[in-house]
Amino acid sequence: MAITRKLFGMEGDREVSLYTLTNKNGVEAQITDYAGAIVSLKVPDREGRFTDVVCGFDGLEEYKTAPGGHGALIGRFGNRIAKGRFTLEGKEYQLYINNGENSLHGGKVGFSHKLWDSVPVDGDEPELRLTLVSPDMDENFPGELTVNVTYKLTSDNALSIHYEATTDKTTIINLTNHSYFNLNGYASGTVHGHTLKIDADTYLPTDAGLIPTGELKAVKGTPFDFTEEKAIGRDINLPDEDLIKGNGYDHCFNFVGGESETPIARVWLYSPETGREMTVITDSPCIQVYTGNFMDDVTPFKGGAKQGKQNAVALETQKMPDSINQPGFTDVTLRPGEKYDYTTVFKFSVR
Repeated sequence: MAITRKLFGMEGDREVSLYTLTNKNGVEAQITDYAGAIVSLKVPDREGRFTDVVCGFDGLEEYKTAPGGHGALIGRFGNRIAKGRFTLEGKEYQLYINNGENSLHGGKVGFSHKLWDSVPVDGDEPELRLTLVSPDMDENFPGELTVNVTYKLTSDNALSIHYEATTDKTTIINLTNHSYFNLNGYASGTVHGHTLKIDADTYLPTDAGLIPTGELKAVKGTPFDFTEEKAIGRDINLPDEDLIKGNGYDHCFNFVGGESETPIARVWLYSPETGREMTVITDSPCIQVYTGNFMDDVTPFKGGAKQGKQNAVALETQKMPDSINQPGFTDVTLRPGEKYDYTTVFKFSVR
């Protein structure tokens, strides 16, 4: 069996499952149908030793209560919407405010706190198919939205996430996965020594509430230039206005040429210490890079490991935050008869 299931807990009278997907090389991904969260991801280093490289928790209760959205599927709208307000087809909508004066990651009870329907598919490349129907006006978003997310663990050591959605009324949507990665192992300290390369020529400066100002700023000559591979920690503490606001990197990087027709390699994360490299392959137009600047030290990770500032990095492929309120930003509307359809692949290798 390349995919197995065990009980992870209960959500009311419904069972919550933890699925383990394993490929022929011994790479193992554990995913729960609560939040669709990636709980564990074990991949080899240059010596062939397997380590869990994503932050997460031992039990269901932490996924319900701990901040950070660790490993979770995020929706209906990932990232921030200014003051939780937007106008669509002449009607104004007010969302729940949960991040300063703004709305973040779908509101009070986003997709990261829902139990998804799950169907495991066994095989050499096991899949977990998750479905969620978000009713009309769920968290004050219009339209009944049907979301399908398929995780696939491939034979070449990649975890693929395929997002699909349809709606019966015009709505807005911005889905992502909020896994935090440390390629030395989730409990191994900061990611300052990891190197990062991003195929992005601009990023989005923000105001103090981390809402984009509307400017697409060239990365060249700034601490946000990852067009050539560099250590995450090299510039993270520079007295740069945008870094100070985010307490580190918490910014949207815009890929060269925007979204692509098919998924292409856009981001490379590498650990010189272990030789592990993760390539992010996607057809999304941008990625939010978040270096765990506010990681909460209260809730311990798996095995009692302490959380700590900048001990992991989240690489969230998506569209631009607050797009619905920003002229010239990415289109986040979804209309009846259209299909939201994006793929992101985390592919692991060694150097």
